Amino acid sequence: MTISMRAPLQRALVVGGGVAGPTVAMFLRRLGVQVAVLEARSEAAGDAGAFLGLAPNGLQVLAELGLGAEVRARGAACAGLRFLNARGRCIGEIDHRDHAQRFGAQMVMIRRAELHRTLMAAATERGADCRFDARVVALAERPGEVVARLESGEALAADVLLGCDGVRSRVRALALPSSPAPAFTGLCDIGGFARCPGAPLEPGWTVMTFGRRAFFGAFAAPGGEVWWFHNNGARETMQVVDPEQRRASILALHAGDPPWIADVVRATPTLLGPWALHDIMTLPRWHAGRVCLLGDAAHATSPSAGQGASLALEDALVLARCLRDAADPPAAFARFEQERRVRVEAVVRQARKNGDGKAPAGPLAAWFRDRMLPLFLRLGAAAQARFYEHRVEWSPPAE
Repeated sequence: MTISMRAPLQRALVVGGGVAGPTVAMFLRRLGVQVAVLEARSEAAGDAGAFLGLAPNGLQVLAELGLGAEVRARGAACAGLRFLNARGRCIGEIDHRDHAQRFGAQMVMIRRAELHRTLMAAATERGADCRFDARVVALAERPGEVVARLESGEALAADVLLGCDGVRSRVRALALPSSPAPAFTGLCDIGGFARCPGAPLEPGWTVMTFGRRAFFGAFAAPGGEVWWFHNNGARETMQVVDPEQRRASILALHAGDPPWIADVVRATPTLLGPWALHDIMTLPRWHAGRVCLLGDAAHATSPSAGQGASLALEDALVLARCLRDAADPPAAFARFEQERRVRVEAVVRQARKNGDGKAPAGPLAAWFRDRMLPLFLRLGAAAQARFYEHRVEWSPPAE
């Protein structure tokens, strides 16, 4: 159903075809806005990252769009998290099995590329003009509109331009050039997908291992596949080009850790990454003129809180609602930033704190961590619950 808007918004350019971009495009299409989604990558590009978790608060946004069941079918429910020390002993657990009752949904693990494809396809079906190989190289404002020039030379004009192009946002660099650069979190990430029948992993559970020299996470997906990631702070990992040298480096870092980790790494056909993990603790502004940032472009969070994609989904709903209800785009952008800033920056801080806990610990620190982790997990679960229970609503416009 199309809802009439107070502002005469007719055309929108959305830069980025990841999570926030096609989602905000779908909400704007609900309002009757003509939308073009511009994605720099080729449609044939491979995995965009490894996998991610969609928390209950993010799944609520997908449910509003009628996509909840499809996304759940393309992913797998996460029953909870188990934490192991370097000897393989379980030192803590967070159980998610009651989250559908408590929060309306249970976390879903999904391949990032699968989520991107699903959202872009849904946006296309709803009338958005979704383009690949569409790299924005310049922006300009003129009376009543903003113009994006593409690498191809094409110029596109719209009433607003929304930057959903990630932590290394080109839109942010062009529209808000004085913004601080994203900060390195101290962790590098490598991941992959493997079939390793001998790995002692229970389907539906994510196992997090505090190794002696690196951190390892693995999710046992239904069907026998293991989705995994490896974190360490060695930036030299980023310089290793040969994938087998990279594999050997991971194996060396996990020597002496539970042996199934090495089995999973060896069984992985293709290593994904590496990625240096960055976050954006705060930006002075998220918008300028007719341009606004959302998702990771405005407030990138490391994966350690499991909220990056869900925050992007929330942003998309809230920004579209603000554009529906405000008198003009700058007023809508200011309202959006005011509504979202405190929440998202709290999540970024929590993610940074969680990531700090992945750093290798000496024997004394590891002994202390093993005994205190149940307490830390209870505190973390309380913070997690506050994030999960948050709801953004597509309420009708105020009269």
